[in-house]
Amino acid sequence: KTSAQVKTLYGADDLVGRQIVGVINFPPKQVGPVRSEFLLTGFPTDEGVVITTLERPVPNGTRMA
Repeated sequence: KTSAQVKTLYGADDLVGRQIVGVINFPPKQVGPVRSEFLLTGFPTDEGVVITTLERPVPNGTRMA
């Protein structure tokens, strides 16, 4: 399940194996029927939200500077 508004531009298979940018140290939040424990970052466009990705790979879990 996801509360992120990214389904317009992305299907589940579009994100498998890709690194995305998100935040995990926020307190959990109830968003409708979903309990959110991860904040996915992205940019709103007329077509939908474009997910923030990386130019180059970094180890998973690396902190942003």
